[in-house]
Amino acid sequence: MAKSYKEIMNHITTFIFDIDGVLTDGTVHVSPTGEMLREMHIRDGFAMKAALESGYNVCIISGGSNEGVRIRLRNLGITDIHLGTPDKVETFKEYTELYNIKPSTILYMGDDIPDFHVMQLVGLPTCPQDASPEIKEISNYISHKNGGKGAVRDVIEQVMKVQGKWHLYYNGKHD
Repeated sequence: MAKSYKEIMNHITTFIFDIDGVLTDGTVHVSPTGEMLREMHIRDGFAMKAALESGYNVCIISGGSNEGVRIRLRNLGITDIHLGTPDKVETFKEYTELYNIKPSTILYMGDDIPDFHVMQLVGLPTCPQDASPEIKEISNYISHKNGGKGAVRDVIEQVMKVQGKWHLYYNGKHD
């Protein structure tokens, strides 16, 4: 019998997220100077910071490249930020080898075809509610939230709750 996503969450040590369609709703606002602006949900940022402060690894792997996004993520304390990545599988393998992370302990959230192959390598593939049908089909968990609207917070909070760390975090008892 296959393990439920809640059972798999017990073993998660690492979160990897795509940006467009996961940390954002996939909308790009283009300024008159050609700068592409994205919106990110504040609760997703809070959850990523909580995960880092609770000892989880948080990594970003995205095909898109935007310095504003990089600055936002660094301000949250995320140091493993891979933007403009043409081959997500290669970046994933380099990241897991560098930190000696077992793929079975990784939750990856993606939303579209560029995430497909890397999602097949992790212990817990997840996606936002509005992900493409192909990604939903291979996901062990589909958030009830859309990309950029709290889907990242949803999966982080669930993992931390399953592992008994969410309550400790919001009561100020985290390390």
